[in-house]
Amino acid sequence: MDKDLIKNIALFAGGIASGTAGLKVLTSKDAKKAYTHVTAAVLRAKSCVMKTVTTAQENAEDILAEAKEINEEREKEAVCADAKESA
Repeated sequence: MDKDLIKNIALFAGGIASGTAGLKVLTSKDAKKAYTHVTAAVLRAKSCVMKTVTTAQENAEDILAEAKEINEEREKEAVCADAKESA
């Protein structure tokens, strides 16, 4: 047999063996436990991010409301000043 053919067959067989062993590792109880812990950590992080986003939105709403109040007060003052100047 040709050396290259034997090498290719050995590489193919090694790939199959590695793939099979890899699948067994990925589907083992320990791997599933690790996946579960990672998923739980991601969910905790998501919860933390959502709390931060909610706080930021609430602060932005407060700032917007206060800015509108300031503008309304300035408009009232401008109207009063115009009325005094006209009189």
